[in-house]
Amino acid sequence: VTRMHFQWDWLCLGVLIIGSVTAEIENEETLDADVEVEDFDKESQEADFDRDESSLEARLQKSLVVYQTPKPTGEVYFTETFDGVLAGWVLSKTKKEDTDDNIAKYDGRWEVEELKENTVPGDRGLVLKSVAKHHAISAMLTKPFIFDNKPLIIQYEVNFQESIDCGGAYIKLLSSSDDLNLEYFFDKTPYTIMFGPDKCGEDYKLHFIFRHKNPKTGEYDEKHAKRPDIDLKKFYLDKKTHLYTLVLNPDDTFEMLIDQSVVSKGSLLEDMVPPVNPPKEIEDPSDKKPDDWDERPKIPDPNAVKPDDWDEDEPSKIEDPDAVKPEGWLDDEPQYVPDPNAKKPKDWDEEMDGEWEAPQIPNPKCETAPGCGHWVRPMKNNPNYKGKWKAPMIDNPNYQGIWSPQKIPNPDYFEDLHPFEMTTVSAIGLELWSMTSDIYFDNFIICSEKEVADRWAADGWGLKKLVASANEPGMFSQLVTAAEDHPWLWVLYILTLALPVGLGVLFCWPAKKTDEDIDLKKTDISKPITQGELKQEREELEDDEIEEEKENEDTAED
Repeated sequence: VTRMHFQWDWLCLGVLIIGSVTAEIENEETLDADVEVEDFDKESQEADFDRDESSLEARLQKSLVVYQTPKPTGEVYFTETFDGVLAGWVLSKTKKEDTDDNIAKYDGRWEVEELKENTVPGDRGLVLKSVAKHHAISAMLTKPFIFDNKPLIIQYEVNFQESIDCGGAYIKLLSSSDDLNLEYFFDKTPYTIMFGPDKCGEDYKLHFIFRHKNPKTGEYDEKHAKRPDIDLKKFYLDKKTHLYTLVLNPDDTFEMLIDQSVVSKGSLLEDMVPPVNPPKEIEDPSDKKPDDWDERPKIPDPNAVKPDDWDEDEPSKIEDPDAVKPEGWLDDEPQYVPDPNAKKPKDWDEEMDGEWEAPQIPNPKCETAPGCGHWVRPMKNNPNYKGKWKAPMIDNPNYQGIWSPQKIPNPDYFEDLHPFEMTTVSAIGLELWSMTSDIYFDNFIICSEKEVADRWAADGWGLKKLVASANEPGMFSQLVTAAEDHPWLWVLYILTLALPVGLGVLFCWPAKKTDEDIDLKKTDISKPITQGELKQEREELEDDEIEEEKENEDTAED
């Protein structure tokens, strides 16, 4: 019993230690979560984040955040932070074709302003302000991007500040041409790449489309990347700034990333719809199925004969002859009666409206009876019903399979083994329609080095993420908010807190000692043994052995 009490004491101590360690770990995780920032470039010494900073320090210093406009650290083809004068950007002055005149004009309004929530002082972005209007704005690249032996990296930030009902936030890289005029930028302006988020209803998309030039005809076709496998919904509804990145490699592979995490990747040759290269063979359009071609795998047995006793006239249902009218059935009472409380409207004109009749209501006498009116026997399945006879089906001996046209060489076949070599791009544009306003864009960059894009993201999007994390409510506030929306959670919280307390009391509270425990404990106490007692025990053992030997001898003589 004493040993058992010691075990319970150790168990209690262990529970308390584990609880303390768990609480400390949870506390550290909570502190770390508020300042967690992804390491965009481990070798960069210019990052503005102190990754060991506590959440308390972040909250105290968030109002003192010093924002500096990001600057590229390597070769770039285009950058835009929207922190200064909106230089180089051109508003479209044209109209959209095949559209009603009242909405055809690209007159949607743009503004340069700070975020509504989680504001970083001094950090501004381009904001789409109008609803149900066409928007178009574009800018020339610092220098054209030629698709040769360098990767193409496109990266920018989007914040759906009012969530999003129906609208896009994608960008277009416009194809180089001598007649490119940004004042006439519209939906049919040739582009090479379209990339970014788009949503309407419950359809959440992340576009990557490139226009591929047919080497035989010179015509362009749109090739769409397969949809990401992950759920994109949160990126459109959480009102946070998200970072969108597209990476195209000279080996004809691509990656799409959101917040520096890959959401889709694949091959330009294998993962685009429709495929870049057409099939080598196609079905012959002039081939026709022969008139006697039999595609029926089964046919009625021509040798089958209808049995003589097959009666096709029997109905499928008959009255149940065993049914009995329930006792108390009111044959003389109708199911519905005129409403005694109804009154003819004062403006009722019998010459125009006819004779007025009170509306019908269920007969109150039928509510306590099994039924009212004329009783009719219920119907049941006819055991003699067989229906119309049909011959059983057998395998068709003349079955030739499903016919298909023969294959012929595809006259339009070509093979482009390097679709990465796209049309040179020289401008960037946003051509959008939205039913939601205040879509925020910021920190565009087009470059060839991932390290350059990552450092650019750290100085812009990373700072926004840090401020947003510092502004997020703590775990306790989130639990209270959830319980306000779902009051039943209070019961769950109480049970969750009461369970460990109850177990702690059950196992750690000292049990009251009984008289029986005290007596047992007394007998368990070791007493010192004297030399005389040892000698007496030895003599008793020797006497027992002598007596046992005598008994064995007597048994042997018998």
